Amino acid sequence: MIDLKGRVAVITGGSRGIGRETALLFAKANSDVAITYRTNDDAANFVVEQIKNMGKRAIAVKGDVSKKSDVQRMVKEIVEYFGKIDILVNNAGIWTYGAIGEMPEEVWDETIDVNLKSVYLFTNEVVPIMKAQRWGRIINISSTAGQRGEAFHSHYAASKGAIIAFTKSLAVELAKYNILVNCVAPGWVNTDMCAEVFKDPNFVEQVKSTIPLGRIPEPKEIAGPILFLASELANWITGATISVNGGSVLCG
Repeated sequence: MIDLKGRVAVITGGSRGIGRETALLFAKANSDVAITYRTNDDAANFVVEQIKNMGKRAIAVKGDVSKKSDVQRMVKEIVEYFGKIDILVNNAGIWTYGAIGEMPEEVWDETIDVNLKSVYLFTNEVVPIMKAQRWGRIINISSTAGQRGEAFHSHYAASKGAIIAFTKSLAVELAKYNILVNCVAPGWVNTDMCAEVFKDPNFVEQVKSTIPLGRIPEPKEIAGPILFLASELANWITGATISVNGGSVLCG
């Protein structure tokens, strides 16, 4: 039912985890796809090859999503390759430990820059393109941490909470241009970001005990709601945050 034929989607942090599964799912739905990545050439090229094997156009652009010059260059490369950008998924992010009172300033700054500033930078570059074509879909990836907070990860929670507020603000600002802006807020997901803490089986069981559905999801289970928000099925949704967390955080 979902068909993104003729659309061009940009997915930041698209070489692994939620970003990778989103890129592949968008391609299955007939979208051409650009992914951004920072370091792992092999992982990025693998995603591009998989998409091309589905008969869709794909490109991977390398750079630092927290640096304006890199973002401007990446967006330019994507537009030169595809001619336009219809869908932007702001997915790139990091998650690190930081107890307040002990957290170095550089740890705070890195998290805010990668998780939040990147959303501003990419959106700021892409919105003029979407305004000109009077059509666009922006999906920002937040987190349950941004909805309820997260002890020892206040910098991460702050960045993700700000993304929700940013989403609501832009939804109203951009509605007249037929640009819909929404947010997906996952809980725990079985990704590289969580791999280190998931090495402890006791911690994994503890996490499962907080999730009513009783398990930790795979990245592709987050990609589905992202695709929905990019599709024609979500034409009357803007400014919304969809909680994709197995019932662990119930937000009204």
